[in-house]
Amino acid sequence: MPASRLGRTPLPGIGIRYDLTTREHRRLSVVAHRDGARTLSAYRSDDPDECALSLRLSSGEAEALIDALMPSHHSPTLLHTTDLGLVAERVLLSATSYWNGRLLGETRMRTETGVSIVAVLRRADAIPSPAPDFRLAGGDTLIVIGTREGVETAATILGRE
Repeated sequence: MPASRLGRTPLPGIGIRYDLTTREHRRLSVVAHRDGARTLSAYRSDDPDECALSLRLSSGEAEALIDALMPSHHSPTLLHTTDLGLVAERVLLSATSYWNGRLLGETRMRTETGVSIVAVLRRADAIPSPAPDFRLAGGDTLIVIGTREGVETAATILGRE
């Protein structure tokens, strides 16, 4: 049975759209709005382009649904979450990443997402507080901290091929 697939599409001025095709070939999408709201949509199985259900959830409702679907302590990349709404996660930089060999400052991460890259894990070394002139390499694991939305946007930016 094939694995599910998840795609991300930045929606300028709105947020990020996540599209999931399940192992059973069902399509779901979630639009993560910048204000914290979420729009959850499910598509018809006989016509995957036609929406069968669309719900707009407040940020609190979305958090409750997330907790029901996947408790945060089960995330393989999540390092920590706070009551203030900040999360710390690992983001792997692929060998084919656009950022491989570029300077950390070129990502404009804090300006673009509001998140901070607080450390880089490279092989057996940890580089805390990397400076803007730190050169990224494929295989690096970046430790980022910020809001959930900011961290997701950072992962999208860092995932650029």
